[in-house]
Amino acid sequence: MENLWKNNLRKIEPYVPGEQSKEQNIVKLNANENPYPPSPKAIEALNSFNCNSLRLYPDANASKLKQALADYYNVTPKNIFVGNGSDDVIAIAFQSFFNGKLPIVYPDLTYSFYPVWCSLFNIPYKTYPVGEDFRINPDDYKEANGGVVIPNPNAPTSIGEGLDFVEKIMNYNRDSVVIIDEAYVDFGGVSSVELTKKYENLLVTGTFSKSRSLAGLRLGFAIGSESLITVMEAVKNSYNSYTVDSLAMEMGTASILDREYFDSTCKKIIATRERVTKEMRSLGFTVLDSSANFIFATRDDLSIKDMFEYLKARKVFIRYFSLPRIDNYVRISIGTDEEMDIFLTELRGYLKK
Repeated sequence: MENLWKNNLRKIEPYVPGEQSKEQNIVKLNANENPYPPSPKAIEALNSFNCNSLRLYPDANASKLKQALADYYNVTPKNIFVGNGSDDVIAIAFQSFFNGKLPIVYPDLTYSFYPVWCSLFNIPYKTYPVGEDFRINPDDYKEANGGVVIPNPNAPTSIGEGLDFVEKIMNYNRDSVVIIDEAYVDFGGVSSVELTKKYENLLVTGTFSKSRSLAGLRLGFAIGSESLITVMEAVKNSYNSYTVDSLAMEMGTASILDREYFDSTCKKIIATRERVTKEMRSLGFTVLDSSANFIFATRDDLSIKDMFEYLKARKVFIRYFSLPRIDNYVRISIGTDEEMDIFLTELRGYLKK
């Protein structure tokens, strides 16, 4: 009998992020990153940061950052939780709230980290298929469940829903915690933060990775009732009281305070998204109406996988999913106008070959 210890190792299929190529001079449109630099105020906070302070533990309560977020979203610091990116925040929420026997529920086409967390934390789950138009049907979520998770806007479809949609979900699920994942809401979606004041069982999560250009900093947050946030803090403090480092707090706070820069970069991405959507539709593609910093597209007479490989060979990286129902779709992150012009030029080259 050898290596019996291996029987005790966790067996799990991990989340697979977009390809992080080490090639030089690529057009990287596969990870929904922001093409513009962080706020100048965040960069100033980095340049003026007192590195000697790193010998000390950071503020475990992240008080300064929570206050900035609370002021921005018109809530109190007691309604704010922060962590290392929204993935960390949502993972803690899963551990905090989904401990019943009933399965949690979410759409079948959505962020692929959800089933990974369910497997990791032994949470039963069930999915409801989105419609032929890729819209989520709120009436599917009437059944008793152990919790609800819905990204709004959804990924990879890019579709956003309004507050009437979220209100339906909440009214159907008064006995479950509902998480609305708003990673992409700043690019034209409708935020549910105000509804957290009405529904004690609603948690809204957000990130600094997309609209605030701080993906490399790893900073995310959640907004909800004090009842929910208190449990999340207890879970966090049960394994790591110092999840957010001192530098991240300073840069994150500075970014929140720079509203003018934030608004301008979001507007630029939205304008570029609409231009590229119009151009791709003129080339015969079906492009879903997007409320995110990416678009989701197909063309029935093409092999989208072949198109993906063609563009990749020309150093234009987009995201292809080899999954049922969407294996002939592609997700394209919105880059700068110059990057998107290169993408469109290479795309036209593919169509002509």
